[in-house]
Amino acid sequence: MKKDLYGEYKKIFNKDAENAYFSPGRVNLIGEHIDYNGGLVMPCAITFGTYVFVSANNDNVFRFRSLNFNDKLDIPVQDGYGKTGEIWFNYPLGIIDYFLAEHNKITGLDLLYYGDIPISSGLSSSASIEVVTAYMLNDLFECGYSKLELVQLSKQVENVFIGVNCGIMDQFAVAFGEKDKALMLNCDTLEYKAVDSNLGEYVLAIINTNKPRKLAESKYNERVSECQAALKALQQELDIQNLCDIDSAEFEKYKHLITDEIVLKRATHVIQENDRVKLAATALATGDLGEFGQLMFDSHNSLKNLYEVSGKELDAVVEYSQTNPDVAGARMTGAGFGGCAIALVKESGFDKFSNEVSEYYTSKIGYAPSVYSSLIGDGVGILKQTVNL
Repeated sequence: MKKDLYGEYKKIFNKDAENAYFSPGRVNLIGEHIDYNGGLVMPCAITFGTYVFVSANNDNVFRFRSLNFNDKLDIPVQDGYGKTGEIWFNYPLGIIDYFLAEHNKITGLDLLYYGDIPISSGLSSSASIEVVTAYMLNDLFECGYSKLELVQLSKQVENVFIGVNCGIMDQFAVAFGEKDKALMLNCDTLEYKAVDSNLGEYVLAIINTNKPRKLAESKYNERVSECQAALKALQQELDIQNLCDIDSAEFEKYKHLITDEIVLKRATHVIQENDRVKLAATALATGDLGEFGQLMFDSHNSLKNLYEVSGKELDAVVEYSQTNPDVAGARMTGAGFGGCAIALVKESGFDKFSNEVSEYYTSKIGYAPSVYSSLIGDGVGILKQTVNL
């Protein structure tokens, strides 16, 4: 159903929205579980995202409403806030808490959120909400933060207020995304390069397994700990700060220092995946989509066998994709444990792909996936025109 978001705002708050903002979701084209290991990732912003419509009130109250969830919150402006359960408004509330802790003067707001990112899909709906809220507050109250500072404070909220040990990739991608470009980001230095992403006759298919993953309750934090154990073992003889400070060749010389078999598998994935990102950037920039696609398949196999964050749902999508001649490559994207896979599919064969991957998946899993095609879009910004969805 199409939504006139300005009209919805007026129905809920009985007044017009004064300002509106949008932040996209993201997919990571390659470089998974690298961001918290100081390595290279290659995300891009997508054309799905989070909208927030806002106006000031004189009641010194924050009113949170969503067109996606029934849960709502009216809470007075105060010195700070704490997390309440697993409810969606924790994300914007955490951002407001951060701004207040930094002694920014924030007054009452009536806020309406709407997102067209599939929830719990691995397309970074949480980072999208965080960044759009931070961008909005920074703009409305002239707080003076740079875009990079907004990214960093959003990550801090995810880590501390929400309690998820994520890296910085998601927030960075939804803030700095550029149309038709992938971002090759060094997660240690935060240096990045916008890589031309001319997909030619291909489109980016996003396949939502419709198996939700609750990231904070998953084994994500366990993987972070395993990587920290691998780093500590290597630091016995290597002067490194992150796993991704070495490449595969150097790792071969020192991997004997890691005596735990599981921890060794995790480190092997991380270091090899970091090398794959470098190869993928060259392939994408030179238009070698065959090579890029093979690197996607290789990435998925590593995430399945070494990092063990895939699952039968994500594997089913990739299994089918390997049989379709219109698919150059496919892989899970995001943290795993459900969520989404992506595939590079010839535009002329997209409808056939969508139908056949759905049939194959349903026969294996017992329910259907959702299949989308997306463009590579821009990052967070102000909406300057009426939005009809």
